Amino acid sequence: FLAAVFSLAAFPTRISLPQNVQVQKDELSRLYLTPMRIMWVSPKDNVENIECLLKKGDGQSVFFNPNICKIKNRGVTSFILDFGKEIHGGIQFVTGLCSPSIINVRIRFGESVSECNSDVNGGKENSSANDFAIRDRIFTLPHHGTTELGNMGFRFVRIDVLDSNATVQLKEIRAIMRYRDISYLGSFHCSDARLDSIWDVGAYTTHLNMQEYLWDGIKRDRTIWVGDMHPEVATITSVFGANPIVEKTLSKIIEQYPLPHWLNNYSSYSMWYLVILYDWYMYSGNKAYLLKNKNYLKGLITQMSNHIHDDGSEDLAPKRFLDWPSSTNKEGVESGYRALLSLSLDRAEKLALFIGDSEIAEIALKAQKRLNKIIKSPNGLEQAATVMALSGTMSAKEACSEYIDANGIQNFTSFFGYYFLTVLAMNGEYQQAMDYISKFWGGMLDLGATTFWEDFNINWMQNAARIDEFVPKGKIDVHASYGKYCYSGYRCSYCHGWASGPTPWLTKYVLGVNIAEPGCKKLIISPHLGNLTFAEGTFPTPLGIVKIKHVKSVLGKITTTVSAPKGIKIIQ
Repeated sequence: FLAAVFSLAAFPTRISLPQNVQVQKDELSRLYLTPMRIMWVSPKDNVENIECLLKKGDGQSVFFNPNICKIKNRGVTSFILDFGKEIHGGIQFVTGLCSPSIINVRIRFGESVSECNSDVNGGKENSSANDFAIRDRIFTLPHHGTTELGNMGFRFVRIDVLDSNATVQLKEIRAIMRYRDISYLGSFHCSDARLDSIWDVGAYTTHLNMQEYLWDGIKRDRTIWVGDMHPEVATITSVFGANPIVEKTLSKIIEQYPLPHWLNNYSSYSMWYLVILYDWYMYSGNKAYLLKNKNYLKGLITQMSNHIHDDGSEDLAPKRFLDWPSSTNKEGVESGYRALLSLSLDRAEKLALFIGDSEIAEIALKAQKRLNKIIKSPNGLEQAATVMALSGTMSAKEACSEYIDANGIQNFTSFFGYYFLTVLAMNGEYQQAMDYISKFWGGMLDLGATTFWEDFNINWMQNAARIDEFVPKGKIDVHASYGKYCYSGYRCSYCHGWASGPTPWLTKYVLGVNIAEPGCKKLIISPHLGNLTFAEGTFPTPLGIVKIKHVKSVLGKITTTVSAPKGIKIIQ
């Protein structure tokens, strides 16, 4: 009788929602992080037991807790928390009994200490920004309970208790890290610990930008910029393997900008799409994805071809773009733009052959031949010469000797630096490239970075303060003082996926992993250790993980050991 009355069938086995309601499962996970340190409190006399905020919490508010942090506000009380490393997410407050019943606080997030102390000044030069993610706001804490806010990139948080004559009890303040819970399948370790750290930071930088889609940056450019994705995709294939976020993001961008629109309304970004799609197919071998997008691919190639004339001129679009630092050199940009178009048509021909469409492949090949009737001078522009070397319209030797090596690290940028390194490798300058990696990307680490920045110049190192400390008198505030164009001052993103280039570069050229057949079915292992005595690591493929180790003897001979899953042919 009791079994019949209390039948399990009478109870729901899962959550019950309104009929026909639309739901979507969150792809991302959450972690709660306790602050690593309390950097500053003012005035200290208003605060008791603030050190309790450094203890691990549980998110549960209580009425009585003798170890709680108490703020007896007289005017405004302020403090700064450091969570130790840049993350993406928000912040959680767990309050005890507060008086009055609600408390107003100002919350300021920062990728640097100076940013979390800055104001939003209506878009004025070097000011902080609230136009993508809200980093500066007034927030109300409950009399007693748990509340959360924030959805951005940060490491530091400044909290100002605004209500005079108020008493605030803070049991916990924890960061909420929102991230894609995936394994680091690829790895890199060598005899230079600085290069190891740079590989790791590049991997983490891209990981943070793998949100619902692959983003450019977690603080400001929280959207899909396909023209900036190429280094990120290279990092993903070197570290995380065939992650579905790549295809999901590429599909979304062509949905947002259907033909005849250029992707992101930049014709050069449609060119980058073809380069990315080719590299992705060579890695993943996912022919079904290519065939799914066959009509778009054919339409894009045809559209590009129709704008290239018999005499080699073209009129794809009036706006030409390579990157922001090159944008003032119109003649140089024109040369680099045409070289990028040539490179993308080469990839387009190969993609068309992969899907078995020889007609479209012929259209791409003929368009490239027409285009290359005119080869324009880089006009002194390093970026243009670099893309020309990548496309084969200039030799890597000339690009290095006349531009990259001639200008040195002074003209390196976070985005194009990856391609400078690639052309250096094409010219056999592996050690020079590693030296540049150590100085340029290592320079950010020396200034306190835990992720790589949207913009950086090696000259910023001079008399610069670290970003994880208050700026001493006489030192330069790097975050406030530098950056240009849309990323000046505090608007500059300090976690930007396009800056992760050293990670895939070290995997490809030091570990020596070269993909020779789609799906990684054939890998050529060709290490270049330079001054290193050893390098080892792993490379994830769709067929499993490849393990690689290179050891150099005192006589300079390299001994290589490779372990690969079944189905992968290794050539050494």
